[in-house]
Amino acid sequence: MRIRESSAHSAARRLWQNFCGGLWSTGRMQADSYPTPESAAPSSAPDRADPSSLHVRFHALRDALQTEVIGQPALVERLLIALLADGHLLVEGAPGLAKTTAIKALASRIEADFHRVQFTPDLLPADLTGTDVLRPATGAFEFEPGPLFHNLVLADEINRAPAKVQSALLEAMAERQVTIGRRSWPLPPLFLVMATQNPIEQEGTFPLPEAQLDRFLLHVPVGYPKADSERAIMRLAHARARDELGAHAQPERVLGQADLFAARGQVLDLHMAEGLGEYIVQLVLATRDPRPWAPGLRGKIAWGASPRASIALERCARAAAWLAGRDYVMPEDIQTLAPDVLRHRVLLGYEAEAEGLRVDDVVKTLIERVPLP
Repeated sequence: MRIRESSAHSAARRLWQNFCGGLWSTGRMQADSYPTPESAAPSSAPDRADPSSLHVRFHALRDALQTEVIGQPALVERLLIALLADGHLLVEGAPGLAKTTAIKALASRIEADFHRVQFTPDLLPADLTGTDVLRPATGAFEFEPGPLFHNLVLADEINRAPAKVQSALLEAMAERQVTIGRRSWPLPPLFLVMATQNPIEQEGTFPLPEAQLDRFLLHVPVGYPKADSERAIMRLAHARARDELGAHAQPERVLGQADLFAARGQVLDLHMAEGLGEYIVQLVLATRDPRPWAPGLRGKIAWGASPRASIALERCARAAAWLAGRDYVMPEDIQTLAPDVLRHRVLLGYEAEAEGLRVDDVVKTLIERVPLP
């Protein structure tokens, strides 16, 4: 079965190809840092659009990632869900928990280029977006693209950069374009941002505004691995250290961009019963006014989730069902992903904070109280 591209995706791809081709022909794109037009655009592979073949490829990708990202199956699963749902992740966890490893491993196994940006207080918006550069030879300004013009971008410790830099990134995530002066430049059709936050140190950080957190599809907490996983991590690190002393093969690419866009089409075509759609709506409405379902939460929620939460929860539930090999959505898909979708979209009031109530506790209560269809 061949999935046809949407008109929006086709237009975005043509814009990106024309953009890359124009920059390449004038020598304004650096060959060692940015993709060529051929690598940036998804290659055509109609023979891979078969649903069973795509499932096999995605399962192989998940298995390959779990051999490198040990002890973090939820992070791997959420990364693949974000890839299928065309969204971005905010990952929060202590240092050394394979956050960077996860997205680097993903980039090495799909047809995509990767760039990591370390966010610091002295970072400028142009360090992300790029800027117009004066060419003395011609006396004209020419656009030099920044790190955002990659397929997978890691925004490491996003809360260490000031508000202007955070705003530049979040605008690119929402609009899928970068505006410099009077011109706007489209980002590649495959564009995923994974931002990380370190919860240990808060001194010298710039917390993300609650309204802008809404731009992230998922907020994923990452915890410490168990003992057996930690032993496996030690063995893997030892093996890698030995491999670096000699020649070692690059990871095999498992998935092309054509495969990915075909899978996204199948995710969108997945069956969701009307009752489950209504369940998502009622669950999100309960975060704004919990009194019909949980009167005890009255006054403890300052701000509920926006309609973006309903959209995100539907898309993620479809992606999770597709990854599970089903052609329909189950209530468990919605309930499993609801905490990650709502965690950063619900703001608690002072009364809840005084009682030590967390957003996860509120979401858990609502999942228990809002009836299933």
